[in-house]
Amino acid sequence: MDKYIDLGFAKLDTERIKRRGYSEAVFCECKTEEQLVKIFQAFKDAGSNILGTRCSKEQAEALKKQFNADYYETARIVTLIQNPVQKTGEVAICTGGSGDIPVAEEAAITAEFYGSNVKRYYDIGIAGIHRLFDKIDEIKKANVIIAAAGMEGALGGVLAGMVDVPVIALPTSVGYGTSLKGLSALLTMLNSCAEGMTVVNIDNGYNAGYSANQINRLIAKREAE
Repeated sequence: MDKYIDLGFAKLDTERIKRRGYSEAVFCECKTEEQLVKIFQAFKDAGSNILGTRCSKEQAEALKKQFNADYYETARIVTLIQNPVQKTGEVAICTGGSGDIPVAEEAAITAEFYGSNVKRYYDIGIAGIHRLFDKIDEIKKANVIIAAAGMEGALGGVLAGMVDVPVIALPTSVGYGTSLKGLSALLTMLNSCAEGMTVVNIDNGYNAGYSANQINRLIAKREAE
């Protein structure tokens, strides 16, 4: 039976790295600073690299006082690296606009943490589609692409129609009233007729980055064999 560390308020899945190849992430939102310090200490003692998502500045400061942690404010991610990360392959992360960058950065930092090289292509949305065309040859070199977009969320479908690699569509909650906090982008992406595109939940940069890393590392491994 798998082992875990029981802290009372949390049960830490220290065996996840054996089952899935990657350690458990810590969802910082809704946790107290004291709880986070205890969680990070337990994972640190277990010898794990640690990634915390949706981390506030205040939570990050508390963790930085206790550990040699790094905080990525835009992504709201905090990391503690104890074991060197060998990066491979390439993930391209594209955004429709600069307003999508915080969610895209959550995806980028996650993919890098788990072992992918990441290239960023920001503010290349369809309102000025020539910006995308200027970068498309570079984007096509990646093993997998993340397309983060709010408003109508068309970037993912456009990219999926132009490349021969998997595209992960990442809807963001950026937009005016009828964008419905990302629901319009989500529905556009789910209803796209462009093949080879999958969709994650609204603002779920972590899952997009995690999934992109899994795909990228499998492709890179096969290319190396």
